[in-house]
Amino acid sequence: MNTVSLSLFRFTSLPARIWVFGQMGAARLAFMRMPEVGFYKLCGSGTGEGFTPKPNTAVWAILATWPDAETARNRTQTAPVYRRWLGHASESWTILLEPTSARGKWSGQEPFIPSDTPNTGPVVALTRATMRMATFLRFWRRVPDISAVIGHDTNVIFKIGIGEVPLLHQVTFSIWPDAASMAKFARGNGPHGRAIQAVRAENWFSEELYARFRILDNWGTWGGKNPLATKDAA
Repeated sequence: MNTVSLSLFRFTSLPARIWVFGQMGAARLAFMRMPEVGFYKLCGSGTGEGFTPKPNTAVWAILATWPDAETARNRTQTAPVYRRWLGHASESWTILLEPTSARGKWSGQEPFIPSDTPNTGPVVALTRATMRMATFLRFWRRVPDISAVIGHDTNVIFKIGIGEVPLLHQVTFSIWPDAASMAKFARGNGPHGRAIQAVRAENWFSEELYARFRILDNWGTWGGKNPLATKDAA
């Protein structure tokens, strides 16, 4: 197994947004020199509920894997690259996760190693896909309907859309109170369920990854509060 960290950062000023845009190259050098980190990705985000092709230049993310929770907690709080991002950000939130299931690949790798630990708490879902050039317009036409539905779903605890390359790469990250509520949204007879059917029928993606996690720890704020505090999920 491994521990996965997702750190979200909000940059409100124009100088800070320009600075973090430059970090898409500079921060990679820092991670290349960090022996404890495994797989990592620097990501931008979408506007609205997050699941849109229009970028949100204020919100950026670092996703990384670590050998254990102690290392993940230490490095995300003390490593110079994280401290630099925190120093420029107006707000940040980090969540540590343990994979419970994973299938598919991300950039040709299988980054998440599931454990056998049963998850009795909230379910974290991450999906990542690379769109085929011939089909990505069909994908993005469906996204506004999906975004509207997840935005009004009272079960979803937290959601955001991030990605490495606008339009062609998409990562959806969401937290649900249990597996049943997540499955109802994902597979029901709604926009998301119909999109899944189209993905299979029309072969939209050249690469896919689907993973589930349990929550180990979290700290910081998002939107002025801890996203999990009011849901008894921390």
